[in-house]
Amino acid sequence: MAKEQGRKLVASNRKARHDYLIEDTYEAGLVLTGTEVKSLRMGRASLVDGYATFYGDELWLEGVHIPEYLNGTWTNHTPRRRRKLLLNRIELDKLAAKTRESGHTIVPLALYFKDGRAKVEIALAKGKKAYDKRHALRERQDEREVQRALHSRGRDV
Repeated sequence: MAKEQGRKLVASNRKARHDYLIEDTYEAGLVLTGTEVKSLRMGRASLVDGYATFYGDELWLEGVHIPEYLNGTWTNHTPRRRRKLLLNRIELDKLAAKTRESGHTIVPLALYFKDGRAKVEIALAKGKKAYDKRHALRERQDEREVQRALHSRGRDV
């Protein structure tokens, strides 16, 4: 069997970019069981409630839902279990220092396979206020209206 090449997206967390101001992103490996990998290969996962936290000097991913593998037996995993993230010590120390500051958290942005290995893109983020979210939505809406006006004007000429 040939090894997979490239990047195959399993799940993305679009809500995170709306709710948080993304400051820095990292690619981390995941420690998974066999049935979790099979379930991910079927394209089933949800990152919506996910976050990462430190226990001791290790980073753990919590709240990510990977449903049980349909053909699994008694060896099946629990869907919302805590999963260890694999990063370099320098990156872990940098993230630990930043998360001690108030308002910073670590959220998962995407879960994907890269060259056959499960990876998660995590981001150091700061929570947005409600008025920041409204402002961002208004800017997107204004930009869309400008593009629509330019597009329709180009057709009439």
